[in-house]
Amino acid sequence: MPQNIALELAVQDQAGVRVAGAVGADRVELAQALALGGLTPSPATLELAIAEAASVGVEVHVLVRPRAGGFHYDADELAVCELDVRRAVAAGADGVVIGALDAAGALDLEAMARLRDAAGSASVTLHRAIDVTADPIATLRAARALGLRRVLTSGGASEAIDGIDTLRELVAAAEGAIEIMAGSGVTAASARLLADTGVDALHFSAKRTVTQTGGVRMGSASDGVGGYETTDLATAQELVGALARGVSRVCASTQVATAH
Repeated sequence: MPQNIALELAVQDQAGVRVAGAVGADRVELAQALALGGLTPSPATLELAIAEAASVGVEVHVLVRPRAGGFHYDADELAVCELDVRRAVAAGADGVVIGALDAAGALDLEAMARLRDAAGSASVTLHRAIDVTADPIATLRAARALGLRRVLTSGGASEAIDGIDTLRELVAAAEGAIEIMAGSGVTAASARLLADTGVDALHFSAKRTVTQTGGVRMGSASDGVGGYETTDLATAQELVGALARGVSRVCASTQVATAH
């Protein structure tokens, strides 16, 4: 495994935190609804995850995102985000993961400063809102000027492996002053290649889908009862093992795809 590269596991509950501890991850990004790109977790989920993290020795960084869809928020939504940031830090989170864009699709500097300030001394990460901006390098520089700790990015692609050239450019532009964490669709097959770009961290979800069927539709986005996603220990172990061995390609038939 490349020296000094951190591992962050995207999880939705305390069971996912236990998986992170089992595979030696440095931290978790705690969210709910990873199938939607992740939303702010519930207070109970946060409390139980923080307690579990203390016992397994990982940090908890809380995603603050009030809804699915884009990242341009109105005054009500920003008020929710600010309060969620404050409450996450007060509950014991090590950091928060945030992102807000203006009406033109650029980083909303005023909103980001407001949320950064709400986090106090906790670590602040800019999430993949950067990947839908017109100029990720300019967005990175804005995040650096705001004093953020790191940026989670796929290099502007749906999956990080397809944004690998931009990831290299972001690493160079960061100049060691802000961390670059590669994430989205990271698997055992791509982990080493992404690590070799020089990023500071890898973000992965190692999740599997549990499907359920039923004749009563439970929501506009569901087909019947629907299913849910859960953190899978074996998938996480496979990725960490491949990274440690320096394996850049493994048999595709053994992979469990991740979308976050």
